[in-house]
Amino acid sequence: MADERERSASRRLGVGAVVVLILAGLAITVGIGIARGAGSAGTAIVTPSASAVGGPTDGAVYVHVAGAVVTPGLYRLSVGDRVVDAVGAAGGFAGDADRAAVNLARTVDDGEQLVVPVVGAAPPEPPAGATGAGGAVGGVIDLNAADAAALDTLPRIGPALAERIVTWREENGRFTSVDDLLSVPGIGEKIVDGLRDLVRA
Repeated sequence: MADERERSASRRLGVGAVVVLILAGLAITVGIGIARGAGSAGTAIVTPSASAVGGPTDGAVYVHVAGAVVTPGLYRLSVGDRVVDAVGAAGGFAGDADRAAVNLARTVDDGEQLVVPVVGAAPPEPPAGATGAGGAVGGVIDLNAADAAALDTLPRIGPALAERIVTWREENGRFTSVDDLLSVPGIGEKIVDGLRDLVRA
């Protein structure tokens, strides 16, 4: 009888030891996982705001990046992201990209198509209408083709601002959006809002 009690006690001790070892192993595994997660935080090189398009997300904008980029396509970015983020989401500039023709600092708009031209490419054709004198297309002035005299005809744009627009274009490349006018010294939000239906990029 005593032998049976001793064997039973030994079995209980053996089972208890196994349970303790299993729990210790689990604790060590969890600890290693936590340590690895903490060690890798902040080292991953990712662009959390830009990814290939998935489902709709609040605060997201969708931009079609085309032309001289590594991976053209439709990308989801965050509101307030800039052209540099869109180009980065598309893998960066291709080798033949005309980087000077792209304003990397401009914020992107939902639903826009961002075309990165190749070096030496002709400006894109107007979507409709014929180009008239001074860069006007169907009554709308093309910011990339208009001379100072044509720009001077716009409301609240006098000779001085017209010359600044031309100078900005010569120094920074093509306008890719009407909002690029905000980069021209002396032009603010109110002026741009008044020009949205009168000009195009």
